[in-house]
Amino acid sequence: MLCVNVELKERRYPIYIGEGLLKDETCYPLKKGDKVMIVTNLTVAQYYLETVTKTLEKIGCQVESVLLPDGEKYKTLKSLNLIFTALLKHNHGRDTTIIALGGGVIGDVAGFAAASYQRGVRFIQIPTTLLAQVDSSVGGKTAVNHELGKNMIGAFYQPSTVIIDTLTLNTLPKREVNAGLAEVIKYGAILDYAFFEWLEAHIDELVALNQQSLQHCIARCCQIKADVVARDETEKGDRALLNLGHTFGHAIETHLGYGNWLHGEAVAAGTMMAAVLSERLGDLSFEDVARLEKLLARANLPTVSPDTMQPDDYLPHMMRDKKVLAGKLRLVLLKALGQAYVATDTDKSLVLNAIERCTQHD
Repeated sequence: MLCVNVELKERRYPIYIGEGLLKDETCYPLKKGDKVMIVTNLTVAQYYLETVTKTLEKIGCQVESVLLPDGEKYKTLKSLNLIFTALLKHNHGRDTTIIALGGGVIGDVAGFAAASYQRGVRFIQIPTTLLAQVDSSVGGKTAVNHELGKNMIGAFYQPSTVIIDTLTLNTLPKREVNAGLAEVIKYGAILDYAFFEWLEAHIDELVALNQQSLQHCIARCCQIKADVVARDETEKGDRALLNLGHTFGHAIETHLGYGNWLHGEAVAAGTMMAAVLSERLGDLSFEDVARLEKLLARANLPTVSPDTMQPDDYLPHMMRDKKVLAGKLRLVLLKALGQAYVATDTDKSLVLNAIERCTQHD
């Protein structure tokens, strides 16, 4: 088992990474008599709810669960209210613990519920998708979507523990595995050139779910994110760099309707748009744009815009992005592979030009 610690100003919490951790009682910061509400979805429940419940019952916890529908389109206030209703019906107080068992949607909604219920209760993340394991389960971002924008209603709220059982990836659809690799590639592109080179050498092993490569990869991604979060927990500075490709990607998700493209797929296409824009601005070399495109393609990820979107479709969504300040668009761009920066008020004609370069043509 590997362990990465997230070091915050007032406290720290562990991220455990390994095989079979769902059954490892020592990973859970719980004791006999603790009340627990597991939040999961119908898909994940059939594989892992019984395992986690039995482990918690061995500890001596009182365990209830609430099952949400599966999919990004259910990352809503309505789903949030289902969790509150279950907590209240079962008389959960401020001493309860909410466990998120699932992917990024479950983690975000359950985390926001934990931040909100009786003004905050303990929260444990058990991510079961690659995307959640390397990104959304770490760092305390919680939210639900609004029809006008992704993740617009939420809070920063840190878990007490993250438990990553890499065996859960064996039941993950290949499309979901590939979507998670978009966030993996992002880390190398923004902050760690050596890791980017490692990915070029090992991406096929990750696609094939090689356990040794997966655990090394997940641990490195978690360490990079933990270091960034320790410096900037509430995204006032460096943490914004983690959003490479996301402003473009969120526009795709919002325009198409949540869930039609997976988050990682949209981020992959958005990352290419950011890379092309970086080249247009004279920063990233054409050769490095090609390397990034090749790596995304080897991970079976899209590198072009959906064929139902035109360049002019993007900007209205992008101008509602959370990173817009004083009406000025802020984008994460690349000086070089492994070196990202935040650009403010980039010429919109250049942004449209980069989107056009990444637009599908018949």
